[in-house]
Amino acid sequence: MAETREVKEEKKIKAIYWLIPLAALMLISSIAAIYYVKAIEAVSAEDPQVVEVEIPAGSSSKRIASILKDEGLIKSELIFYIQIKKEGVAANLKAGMYSLDTGMDMNDIIKALTQGGRNKNVLNITIPEGYEMRQIADKLSKKGIVDKDKFLKLASNKEHFEDDYPFLKHLDDDHGLEGYLFPSTYEFHMDSTEDEVIRKMLDKFEEIYAEHIEENIDNMDLSLNELIILASIVEKEAKVDSERPMIAGVLYNRLDMDMLLQVDATVQYALEDRKERLLYKDLEVESPYNTYIHKGLPPTPIASPGEKSIIATMNPSDVDYLYYVLKKDNTGEHIFTKTYEEHLKAQSKN
Repeated sequence: MAETREVKEEKKIKAIYWLIPLAALMLISSIAAIYYVKAIEAVSAEDPQVVEVEIPAGSSSKRIASILKDEGLIKSELIFYIQIKKEGVAANLKAGMYSLDTGMDMNDIIKALTQGGRNKNVLNITIPEGYEMRQIADKLSKKGIVDKDKFLKLASNKEHFEDDYPFLKHLDDDHGLEGYLFPSTYEFHMDSTEDEVIRKMLDKFEEIYAEHIEENIDNMDLSLNELIILASIVEKEAKVDSERPMIAGVLYNRLDMDMLLQVDATVQYALEDRKERLLYKDLEVESPYNTYIHKGLPPTPIASPGEKSIIATMNPSDVDYLYYVLKKDNTGEHIFTKTYEEHLKAQSKN
């Protein structure tokens, strides 16, 4: 029997009633999916900021989510909680100190937390290439690792360490450890002694010495100390890695020709206070470190050279340049020239 018009209309109305909640459900699901994806993204991928975070022992997943949200590392505590449940890692989040950043997405953060943080009584400290011994002491002192005066006094006495580090016997008796406290990233315990800290840095230098220097030093015209002195100058002068061998080549050329090195960095080392820009009167200061008035190398390194500067000094470029001047284009590159006249032109045009 054919359906009446009224029955057909009733069926259409019922169908619409069903479509409305279904459409609403689909809309809600779409919005939730978008929210979920957005919540997993990094808080600030374009301008990441490092955040030091402590996850206390015994913290629940919800507590960890709250800490991360408070520190601005995640967008949603709820999504974090859902995500660790989904990945099955809720029980694997570890306590400790973490260096996280706002450029990490939620999955990156979860991965870091499952791998484990560091002990809060241990600090990761980076000693940059080109740091002087007093800068190292200052940085470690500010981090609460050493007493600055004790550190400098001990680091000035190479004889205290040379039985355990035979390479130090190549230094003159009155020389300290300037140049031999290797620049790197270290883990230091808060209760470390000054002696332990220095030995950790000497251990790293010993690794570099064994890998690059020990078997090759006899084939060079330089002693170990002369090599590290020259490498420390290269470290302070070079801004671009590719130029390290070239700068080393220039310095070798000047030494071979018995020319003054005329390196500003050595004058800076001679001054009591470092300056942003040297004055002409600074170039006349009486000091064995002033390579504008004394020929040859200064008596000790002027900083801690990194591995690249040491390798460059052992393998200088075969160039006939005698001069270089820093470009003023903020690239860190230099203009290299053969004659003093060319050098003056480079300075005037630069």
